[in-house]
Amino acid sequence: MHPVLKLDSAGNPRQWISTEVAAHYVAKGQVSWQLGANLQVLRGGYNKQGARSVLEVPSIIAITGPVSAQGIDGTVSVRKDYLLKRDRQTCAYCGERYPREYLQMEHIIPQSRGGKTTWQNTVCACGFCNSRKADRNPEEAGMPLLYVPYVPNKHEGLILQGRRVLADQMDYLMAGVPAHSRLRS
Repeated sequence: MHPVLKLDSAGNPRQWISTEVAAHYVAKGQVSWQLGANLQVLRGGYNKQGARSVLEVPSIIAITGPVSAQGIDGTVSVRKDYLLKRDRQTCAYCGERYPREYLQMEHIIPQSRGGKTTWQNTVCACGFCNSRKADRNPEEAGMPLLYVPYVPNKHEGLILQGRRVLADQMDYLMAGVPAHSRLRS
């Protein structure tokens, strides 16, 4: 079964949930609106008359209740697999695309010099460039960045999580991805 995209009632993406959790919201009447052409059909037991219960779960549901104050700018945690997707598996120093196993999470300001693991301070780097830059900043190493790191918004974050995103879910999420995002290229 495919995960369901959960939104707040204002349409801000919140998280991926299982079909079973989404079915709970549907059955309890806690879905304020829904989208998506992809319905998952859950079949239950039979009643005394022999009719089988059926529950249709849409691929995108908005849950009733308060709208999150953080809106769409929720925090997306920095993880290597998300970073590789954000940066399109392209080394920030040589510009070459590599398979995932040849790339590393590289700190622009090295951790040994107080650099933090944040979206603005991390990029993809191939092993060769990462070793060459070593414990220096890009200017000291003579290795300028080929692209600027940025913080993904919540829409991008849910795409970066790498779930099996259905076409209607991807369309919804891409509508909220900023023009500068590398996910658009």
